[in-house]
Amino acid sequence: MKKIFKSTVLGMAVAATTLAAVPAEAHDHWRRHHHRSDSGNALAAGIAGLAIGTIVGGALSQPSGRVYIDRPPQRYYRPAPVYRAPTYRAPVTYYRSYEPWTREWYRACDARYRSFDPASGTFLGYDGQRHFCVIR
Repeated sequence: MKKIFKSTVLGMAVAATTLAAVPAEAHDHWRRHHHRSDSGNALAAGIAGLAIGTIVGGALSQPSGRVYIDRPPQRYYRPAPVYRAPTYRAPVTYYRSYEPWTREWYRACDARYRSFDPASGTFLGYDGQRHFCVIR
């Protein structure tokens, strides 16, 4: 806002200086017809306009009495981590299962149990009883 004000005042001062010379020419035209010598007044008005423009422009371009102190730069700190209680998830175990009485089932049971009987699909367990072969 101050820059706009300063520019406006300086522009007005320059315009005043320029316009001070214009009436002098018009007045010079009037002087030729009326034979009066007033060229000193036009020159004085031009010099006064130039001086006033220089003084006002110089006064507005000077910094005011205010002292501006720059703020220190803002520092960014990462926020503290949020603690979340761990949740327990049981491990997922995938077993390959075979459909009973298929060729793969016979092979897997025969490879796993030495006492496997293919006719009944059972094996002899450590407890002395026969158990059906289930491969999961």
